[in-house]
Amino acid sequence: MQRTFFRTAALLAMVSVMFGAFGAHALKAHLSVQSLASFQTATTYMMTHAVALFIVGMMYRHYKKKTMVWSGNFFVMGIIMFSGSIYLRLVLSYLGFEKLAIVNFVTPLGGLMFILGWLMLFISIPPREHHEKAVHSDD
Repeated sequence: MQRTFFRTAALLAMVSVMFGAFGAHALKAHLSVQSLASFQTATTYMMTHAVALFIVGMMYRHYKKKTMVWSGNFFVMGIIMFSGSIYLRLVLSYLGFEKLAIVNFVTPLGGLMFILGWLMLFISIPPREHHEKAVHSDD
């Protein structure tokens, strides 16, 4: 699972950089300022959660819990639903489609996936052990 998280994170980060460069250079002349801001938000969240997925992969080595796997899965689903729906909405809007209610509904669900990913990551980290408390009492 750790290798899968690393590979997926690397691929998503690469795509995020590619989309960011494409948005910064090729899309400026074709999208409104608001649409470009949405594109930037999608790209930023994609990169942020690709890095989070990489962190989950590193942490999975120490905390092999189902909640850690769920965290990584929620991050991937969040990227697909949140960033993917924004990219899709911009493409469809550019092509002239106006009724995008279903696509607009998916974006907040992607945000929920991100929140659940962070929650599962939090749950995955065990509380300190008794001997750690004595040594690190200033935490």
